[in-house]
Amino acid sequence: MKILIENLTFDCIIGILKFERKTPQKIVIDISFKYDYKNKKEFIDYSEISKSIEKIMKEKKFKLLEEAIIYIDKYLYKKYKIKKLKIKISKPNILTNCIVSLKNT
Repeated sequence: MKILIENLTFDCIIGILKFERKTPQKIVIDISFKYDYKNKKEFIDYSEISKSIEKIMKEKKFKLLEEAIIYIDKYLYKKYKIKKLKIKISKPNILTNCIVSLKNT
């Protein structure tokens, strides 16, 4: 099976610039991963993952997108039996003429 969580959107403190450390900004997170599903015991609750990611981002107030992705990656691999995790974090409002994103490979 493959779970996709797309356009998880909320405001949080993230970034290294002074104004980013004071005012929450909108971020958008996309996550996908594979897992083996054979029965209900191996069910992965995507709503739980979405809530956990938002909570982590709001509590940790990461300075770099890289730090956030590494932390979330380690958290999800430790908590769930997943494979091929992909994480993308976007800051749609940080620049006026584009959307800035970072994703793991």
